[in-house]
Amino acid sequence: MSDAALVRLAEAHGVATSYVNWQGTRIPVSVDTLRHVLTALGVDVSDPEAALRAHQEAQAAHPLPPAVVTRAGHTPRLPLPDEARTWVELADGGYTDVGPTLPLGLHRLHVDNRGNHQQRPLLVAPARLSRSVPRRMWGLMTQLYSVRSHVSWAMGDLHNLAELATWSARDLGASFILVNPLHATEPLPPVTDSPYLPVSRHYASPLYIRIEDIPEYARLNSIQRETIQRFARPLRERGRTADLLDRNAVWQAKRAALEIIYGVSRSEEREQAFRDYLDREGEALERYATWCAIAEEHGPDYRRWPEPLRDPTAEEVRVETRHRWRRVDFYRWTQWILDSQLTHAQTAARNAGMDVGIVHDLAVGAQSGGADAWIHREVLVPGIHVGAPPDEFNQQGQDWGQAPWHPVRLAEQGYLPFLDQLRQVGRHAGGIRVDHVMGLFRLWWIPEGADPAEGTYVRYDHEGMVGALLLAAHEANALVIGEDLGTVEPWVRDYLSERGVFGTSVLWFERDEHGAPRRPETWRTDCLATVATHDLPPITSYVTAEHVALRSHLGLLTRPVEEERAEAEAQVAAWCALLTELGLLAEGTDPVAQPAAVVTALHSYLARTPAVLVGVSLADVVGDHRMQNQPGTSSGYPNWRIPLTNSEGEPVLLEDLITNPQWAAAVRAALGELAQLSPGSGTARAAPPLPRPSRSFLWPQW
Repeated sequence: MSDAALVRLAEAHGVATSYVNWQGTRIPVSVDTLRHVLTALGVDVSDPEAALRAHQEAQAAHPLPPAVVTRAGHTPRLPLPDEARTWVELADGGYTDVGPTLPLGLHRLHVDNRGNHQQRPLLVAPARLSRSVPRRMWGLMTQLYSVRSHVSWAMGDLHNLAELATWSARDLGASFILVNPLHATEPLPPVTDSPYLPVSRHYASPLYIRIEDIPEYARLNSIQRETIQRFARPLRERGRTADLLDRNAVWQAKRAALEIIYGVSRSEEREQAFRDYLDREGEALERYATWCAIAEEHGPDYRRWPEPLRDPTAEEVRVETRHRWRRVDFYRWTQWILDSQLTHAQTAARNAGMDVGIVHDLAVGAQSGGADAWIHREVLVPGIHVGAPPDEFNQQGQDWGQAPWHPVRLAEQGYLPFLDQLRQVGRHAGGIRVDHVMGLFRLWWIPEGADPAEGTYVRYDHEGMVGALLLAAHEANALVIGEDLGTVEPWVRDYLSERGVFGTSVLWFERDEHGAPRRPETWRTDCLATVATHDLPPITSYVTAEHVALRSHLGLLTRPVEEERAEAEAQVAAWCALLTELGLLAEGTDPVAQPAAVVTALHSYLARTPAVLVGVSLADVVGDHRMQNQPGTSSGYPNWRIPLTNSEGEPVLLEDLITNPQWAAAVRAALGELAQLSPGSGTARAAPPLPRPSRSFLWPQW
C-alpha cells in the first residue's frame, strides 16, 4: 500500500494528514490513524489509488454536493449545465424557482438535466443573525445542579433556575444566566455525572424537574403526598451539606415520585395541553421514549441490545413499543413536564427584566450507545470518539466518548438531525452556547481505544453546519455564543463574527504577542468575556496555583511540577501587575492572602474590555474554590459533583444569596465595575470581603 496514495485519499475525504498543535508545531498524522478514520467513513483503504479514482469518478458523475446550502438573499450556486432545469419544493408546501428570494428553511431542490432527475436538500440560512444586543451586558454563569435551595432535592432544579434568574436580574442587574447543558440522562441509575456526555441532546434530563411544581401534585391524596415527601426529606437534608452530589439517589427518588404523579388523572385542559405537545413532537419523541423504555431492561447502550432491537425502524422495535407502551408514555409525559418548567424559567427571567434570559449550553455530542446514537445511527460514525488534541492546560489531550456526525450522510439529510436538536434547545432559550464551536468546521476524531493524541481532524461543510445553527437561532430569536477556545484556525473566528456568532475570550488565555497579559482595550468586541470556564479552577484557587498540585497528583502533567507551578505563579503575578497598573488592585496585594480583592479586580478588568457580553461565574462571586471538572480524568476527581460552597467549604444555598444582606453586598462587591453595566446602576457598594479561602482544597472531601 502506498502511503502517499493514502494521504491523497485522506485529503480527498476531508481527513487531515497533519495539523498544527497549540505550540505552533506541525504534527504528522500516523498511517494507522488515517486507515482507521477512512474505514470508519466507509472508504475502502485496501487499494488507495483505486479508491481515489472511484471517488473522483463519482464526483464527476454527480457534481451536486450532498446538500445545497445558501444564504438568504443569495441565489444558490449550482455546478450544472445551462440547459438543466431547476425548481424548489418548499418546506411548507408549494414550488418556486431557484433565486435570491427563497424563504429561510430546509427545502428540496429538484434538478432535471436531459431527463436525469436529481433531488438534494436545500438549506436556506440567515446571512447573519439579526438578534440585536442593545447594550453591553453581563450575566451569571453556573452549573445548575450545584445551585441548591432548602427545598430542592439535593441538587439544583428548574425552579431554582427561575429564582436565580429573577434575583440576579432585579437585585444585581444581570441580563442573562448561562447554565450547563440540561440534556437527557439515563432512564435508570447509574446516571452519568457529566452534563456534557448525555444520552440525547434533543431532550432534557428529568433530574431538573421540581416535583412540587407539577400541577397534578396538587391533586394527590394525603398518602401519596406523604410518600413523595418521604423520598424528598433525606435528599433535602443532604442538600444542606457540602457533600458531593449523588445523581443516582436524586433520580431514584424523583423517578418514584414522577411515577406516582403520572398515575393521577389530569384536567381536561391539561390533557389537551399534553396532546398538543405530543402532536408537536411527533415521532421524534416516541422514538426517544421507546429507547428509554427498552433501556430499562437492556441498559443504556443500544449496541449491547438484542440484535433485532438495534435498528429503530425494525418491526421488532414497533412490537416492543406496543408491549411497553405505558413506559413509553411515561417518558413522553416527563418530557412534557420538563418542557413546561423550562418555559417557565425563561419566562421568569424575561419578566424580571433580563434582556436575554437563559442561555442554554449545547454539548458537542452524546453517548456513543445512547438515544441519539440509536435514533440517528445512520448519520453517526461508529468506532470513533470525539475529543481534542493536547493543549496547554490538557497536555495529554481529551477523549469525550461521543460518536461524531458523518459529514456526508448528515448533509444528505439536509442537516435535519442536527437542526432538530438546535431547535429543541432554542425553544426555551434567549441564547445558545455551542460548546467547542470549531466542531462545526472540523472535529478531532480518535479511533476507539486509542490515545487522544493519536487522532486527526475531519472537516465538515461549515456552511451547512453553521447554517443550521443560524436558522434555529433565528427561529428562536436567540443569540449564539460559540466556545472558540483552544486550537482554532484564525479565519474561523472571522467567519463566525461575520455571521453574527459571538466568540468566547477567557482572561487567563488572553496574551499579547510577547506572552504578556493583554490590555483590556485590545480585546475583541463580539465575544463573551470571562475570567475562566467550567474546565478551569475558580479564581480563588487559580491564584494559588493549587490546580498545578491537583493535576500533578492526578498524573496529568507532561513536565516537572516545579516548572508548571513556576509558570502558573508567574502568570498570576503578571496579571496582578497589570491590575495594579490599571488602578484595579492595591499596590502590594497578596493574591493568596486576599483572593476576594483579585476577584473584584478581574471583574472590573472585564468591564473595561469592549466585549459586548461579560460572564461572571457564580462560584467566583461566592468564593468557591473547587473545580467543577478536571479534564483528562474520569475517576480520580469527582467531576460535575461539586455543590456550590463558600471559601471555607460551607454550602451556599439559594436562599442565602437572595435573603442575606451580607451575601448580597459581598456579591455586588465581587462584581466590581461590572455592576455599572447594569441598567440604572451606580458604583458597587463597598462590602466586607468574602471569607478567606482554605488552602486545603485539593483532596479533603472526595
